[in-house]
Amino acid sequence: YRLTGFSTTAQALEEALAARPLQEIGSQEFVTRGWVPVYPHGPLVMAIAGHYLIALGITTRNLPGSAVNEVATKKADEIEQAQGFKPGRKQMKEIKEAVLQELLPKAFTRRKRIFVWIDTHNNLIAIDTPSPRVAEDVIDALRITLDALPIELIRTAQSPTAAMTGWLAGGEAPGAFTIDQDCELRAVTDEKAAVRYVHHSLDGNDVRDHLAAGKLPTRVALTFDDRVAFVLTDKMVLKRIAFLDVVKEEAGRQAETADMQIEAEFALMSGELSRMFKALVEALGGTAT
Repeated sequence: YRLTGFSTTAQALEEALAARPLQEIGSQEFVTRGWVPVYPHGPLVMAIAGHYLIALGITTRNLPGSAVNEVATKKADEIEQAQGFKPGRKQMKEIKEAVLQELLPKAFTRRKRIFVWIDTHNNLIAIDTPSPRVAEDVIDALRITLDALPIELIRTAQSPTAAMTGWLAGGEAPGAFTIDQDCELRAVTDEKAAVRYVHHSLDGNDVRDHLAAGKLPTRVALTFDDRVAFVLTDKMVLKRIAFLDVVKEEAGRQAETADMQIEAEFALMSGELSRMFKALVEALGGTAT
């Protein structure tokens, strides 16, 4: 996302997050959200050279609908035998609600962290999830925490689909980007036929034949400057981001303790991502006006 007026300092952000920490999930709650340290016993905000890293904690209860239905059916059978006729729709709804209240406190809980990276130099904010729904949940939580969050999705002059089609057809990506060996091509017809290449050279005639037949790329694996590998999708989502060994080695040389290792990795990786995002937007024709 593009930030359009973010001026919060690291200290102010830390104070705002501290006011809304992750709480223990209630016995009748399905989900609870709140801010957690970016690493165990670490800060709520890791701030290095204008880059902030924060984490939203999410605790959910895992209660499958099939389990509720199974218990509700048994209770409905018992009620039918007692009253002599099957429970009606309203009574069945009440049975399910009672079963839900009974089983929910016993359901297993699962906790996860969603990281948020804020680049104040380039006015960028990135959510570490491929799910638009989860990203919007995180954005909503941050908006509530800060009272306002002026952001918008980054839209480029050229769509990722059009750009990836040209790169595959020509056999190379622009600038410091190189095409790797994974991609997916999907037909735009009703059949939705798809072809996936995994660890396969993409500069052969078979890829061009699929493009000529009307299939369009929905994802292509790329590497930036021999330092960062990722997969670009047609929805402008970046997946499977991986920093190559040269970046990890540089981070390792700067660290003396575990905490310093984390900070060194964040400093290097945030810098690499900033360069990569800027170059990617340029490769897609710049931001749309």
